[in-house]
Amino acid sequence: MFPHQLTDSHAFAIAQALMEGFNRHYRLFRETTRLAKQRFEQADWHGQQRAQAQRIEFYDQRVNEAVDRLRADFAIETLSMDTWQQAKLHFIGLLVDHHQPELAETFFNSVTSKLLHRSYFRNDFIFVRPAVSTEYIEDDEPGSIPTYRAYYPTREKLQETWKRIVTNFQLEREFEDLDRDAHHVVQAMLAELGGFRPRANFQIQVLASLFYRNKGAYLVGKIINGFTETPLALPILHGANGKLRIDAALFGEDELLMIFSYARAYFMVDMEIPSAYVHFLRGLMPRKPRAELYNCLGLQKHGKNLFYRDFMAHQRHSSDKFRIAPGIKGMVMLVFDLPSFPYVFKVIKDYYPPQKDTTRELIKSKYLLVKQHDRVGRMADTLEYSNVAFPRHRFEQELIDELQRYCPSLLEEDSQNGGDSLVIKHLYIERRMIPLNIYLQEAEPEAVAHAVVEYGNAIKDLVAANIFPGDMLWKNFGVTRHGKVVFYDYDEIEYLTDCNFRRVPAPRNEEEEMSGEVWYTVGPKDVFPETFAPFLLGNAAVREVFMAHHADLLDAAFWQGCKERIQQGHVHDVFPYEPAKRFTAGPAHAAAGSSPGAAHV
Repeated sequence: MFPHQLTDSHAFAIAQALMEGFNRHYRLFRETTRLAKQRFEQADWHGQQRAQAQRIEFYDQRVNEAVDRLRADFAIETLSMDTWQQAKLHFIGLLVDHHQPELAETFFNSVTSKLLHRSYFRNDFIFVRPAVSTEYIEDDEPGSIPTYRAYYPTREKLQETWKRIVTNFQLEREFEDLDRDAHHVVQAMLAELGGFRPRANFQIQVLASLFYRNKGAYLVGKIINGFTETPLALPILHGANGKLRIDAALFGEDELLMIFSYARAYFMVDMEIPSAYVHFLRGLMPRKPRAELYNCLGLQKHGKNLFYRDFMAHQRHSSDKFRIAPGIKGMVMLVFDLPSFPYVFKVIKDYYPPQKDTTRELIKSKYLLVKQHDRVGRMADTLEYSNVAFPRHRFEQELIDELQRYCPSLLEEDSQNGGDSLVIKHLYIERRMIPLNIYLQEAEPEAVAHAVVEYGNAIKDLVAANIFPGDMLWKNFGVTRHGKVVFYDYDEIEYLTDCNFRRVPAPRNEEEEMSGEVWYTVGPKDVFPETFAPFLLGNAAVREVFMAHHADLLDAAFWQGCKERIQQGHVHDVFPYEPAKRFTAGPAHAAAGSSPGAAHV
């Protein structure tokens, strides 16, 4: 056998091994996702939470398995670069007629990046750009389910059509009153459309899988009428009697953007062709980056891949410089941004002031906790990267000085690009928001009042999800473009059930009463809510609004009650839409949304 034939044989075997590794990953991914329907029908909320957290770990497990297999079956260290280049070409050949080619390419990158030095991360060896189009991929297998279904109702058949749309999902649990719910949907639809004036192409298109998250299942689609397309979503919940109900009808891009927010947990959606779902969703939410849509669908590794491609493209078409992010500097994180790019970059410092008893690994574990937890619309999603190369000349000198001072172990000068590449070995990337402390200083009184109410709501939503923020200062929260308040500083985050909420003991004598020091014992997980006030409520206008709406946050009894309910197994209702959007339907509706601590997002 000639040497080039040997190389080609090894390359094809490597490509096959990588494809088998990816196929196993996506098969397991779909299995747990498909079971979301059963968990929803059985009201297995704790099982749903566990599955959402465990699914996040699937990808890295499969990547590590593929790495181990390649190391065991091939002498990786002796393979030439020609072999790797040929392996990529063979892999592209295996993607023909594949239903998830873009995800497979990302998997290929993930495995090879663990085996090769980053100096080989160029077009010849990894997929810097997609090699296979995801346009018009179809599942032609007999009995396959299309990406979406289309319905063509008449005026007389509107309510019947909506009933058929819902029953086609074949949910095993009975509805309270599907006729009533379909009537509500029709009335909401007619109000949104301004009546029923159908054009020749009037139709309703609905994605073939429900979107499962928390205690809800979301039907997602659009109404097409002439040149107008109206996005829609119908949340399906369990009523107080255990039967199902359509809780609301949501229309328009802004409503769907709230449901698909980057501050929420990933959906469970059974998809044979993910790119087709993303294409459909992008039509509903054109302002939503494709990277975030893949994240929302639980395909966060490909979302990271797309985000990085977008980031590299942005750098090529911009000329501003990375700078220290505006706002109060953090004690454990160094935060910087690129003004023209709507994200911030967060690097864990090498050392911290004495009051911060923490470590790099502990901080990383907090960010992982948030990634795996239900973020209830109140915690920003983060993208975690290793060995990111930045153009050094695009950094302001003040930022370079700060990085060298606080994060020297994470910096590396890369001489391969003429000395202009600065490599940061580990960082997090988050959506940029206006820090709440800055917002409160600059906003008009009405906006300040809204933000203070939102701040309290955010904390109560986190509490409902068994999260204690730890550091509740205004600077650790941000305001989104929709006016929502979101938490983004995770280094002191704890499970609520791990904390001990106490009242400050009454002083036993005059000496204790006059003491400037704490005279009572304080455990490592003890929290005294009444002590929050001096740090939060120095501004009289802020204090007035806070005390009118959220004075209970300063009472240990509120926190103790929430903790007790969570320990008893209660899972709170958290809705990604306003309470006013919910259909009214008597006692069942009231009970479904009135559980203690229930949060409306």
